[in-house]
Amino acid sequence: MKAIVIQEFNEPEQLSIGELPDPALAADGVLIDVKAAAVNYPDLLVVRGKYQILPERPFAPGKDAAGIVRAVGSAVRNLRPGDRVVAQLEYGAYAELVGVSERACFRIPDSMSFEDAAAMGLVYQTAYFALVERGGFQKGESVLVTGAAGGVGSAALQIVKGLGGTALAAVSGAEHAKAAMAMGAAAIIDLAAPNIRDSLRDQVRAATAGRGADVLLDTLGGDVFDAALRSMAWCGRAVVIGFAAGRIPEIKANYLLVKNISVGGLQWSDYRDRQPDKVQLVQETLFRLYEQGVIRPLIAGVLPLARAGEALTKLSSGQIAGKYVLKVG
Repeated sequence: MKAIVIQEFNEPEQLSIGELPDPALAADGVLIDVKAAAVNYPDLLVVRGKYQILPERPFAPGKDAAGIVRAVGSAVRNLRPGDRVVAQLEYGAYAELVGVSERACFRIPDSMSFEDAAAMGLVYQTAYFALVERGGFQKGESVLVTGAAGGVGSAALQIVKGLGGTALAAVSGAEHAKAAMAMGAAAIIDLAAPNIRDSLRDQVRAATAGRGADVLLDTLGGDVFDAALRSMAWCGRAVVIGFAAGRIPEIKANYLLVKNISVGGLQWSDYRDRQPDKVQLVQETLFRLYEQGVIRPLIAGVLPLARAGEALTKLSSGQIAGKYVLKVG
């Protein structure tokens, strides 16, 4: 099969189409003819050899694949050839064919395109688990989302609004602010404002009548996380999702004590591996919100598989709003 093949870890500009063996069909597995694959930030880390989970080379990167079931294993009960599905996997989506376990594969609504299905995989699951499972979100609360124009951030804005919350989008630049407002943000927090340590807190307080943010979903780390923690309400809950800004922050525990703040982290793939039934329920909720018109992925562009390196390079720049999707097959 044709695939983006990682022979050696390198910059995304070096990626190219190659050949890999077709995946084998396991008894509890499904083979999917891939139609669309999402481009996610972890893919960039995988390509560079900097992700926490790196398979043996050669392999194809990619964690979200949408397509049509070609074959099912003897133990599969709920899927059949011809079903339109999306699969969430550790790697392999940048290819014409993927093999996954049935529990990692979800039948998609008839109204959903393959591109939307791929774009709504990892990032929407991550946003939902961070907000509800780890952040303990309750209807009516305010949620500060950093990196709010990116894949996870834009998904979080929509989910917060859809579940009855107030989304505060922390972004830099007019283009990202415009995208965040279109995705459901109630207010923009300008990360380019001078003296971020104080200006971020002042903006959040102004947007919440002085209360502060009940929940923080942080995808950036660095100085932004330090400042965002100071903007939280009493008994606020912060969830660490990633460190796209580069620096992994260190938390001053005395500040948590003074305001009764709790800080947790999210590694979504652990839920996929440990609690697949919970992931299934969340996926059904996301599909329902999609069919209700509450959420729609923000797709920056659709490129052919051969241009995967270009999509990852654009993602690396930090300048795009939304996410790229690769068209396969």
